[in-house]
Amino acid sequence: MTRAAASLVLVLVALSSTFTKYVPKSGQRIPQSLSRGWGDQLNWAQTYEEALFLSRSRNKPLMVLFLLEDCPHSQALKQAFANDDEIQRTLDEDFVVLNLMQETGDQHLSPDGQYVPRIVFVDPSMTVRDDIVGPYSNRLYTYEPTDMKHLLENMKKAKKLLKVSAVSRRTTPTSTHSLPESTAAEV
Repeated sequence: MTRAAASLVLVLVALSSTFTKYVPKSGQRIPQSLSRGWGDQLNWAQTYEEALFLSRSRNKPLMVLFLLEDCPHSQALKQAFANDDEIQRTLDEDFVVLNLMQETGDQHLSPDGQYVPRIVFVDPSMTVRDDIVGPYSNRLYTYEPTDMKHLLENMKKAKKLLKVSAVSRRTTPTSTHSLPESTAAEV
């Protein structure tokens, strides 16, 4: 009897935590293996190239997460990240997201070295925003579980820079914003 009661309690706890999570406007999405637990309701890009394409075509900033499954720092950050409803909502509505378990060929994504966890923002013009940094001077793009407010502020900054960039393009219609051939070839 106690085993059945314990099972019932566990089911109720699981259900209650499911209903308190952020659900996107379009309704609950089927969990994707690409999320790796960082936010199953988000639509994750599969590759860096796909993420750049989606960012450019949707005119949304890209957030790239570098992590390792067996890294305790990545796991702790994942827990805080996935449980923060405001971050999940902002990502769902305003960002293209990609998490990588390996480094890319684009050296711009590691401006201060290759380490995990690392979060880098890229705007739709394929410019890595190396000016959007985390709170630590020794690893500029890392965040810890206690830094979710800082990460959210950086996400807002990435959105704001996108809007400023779009306004400046509209006010200077004669300027062209083409990508250098080398950047396009790297992608």
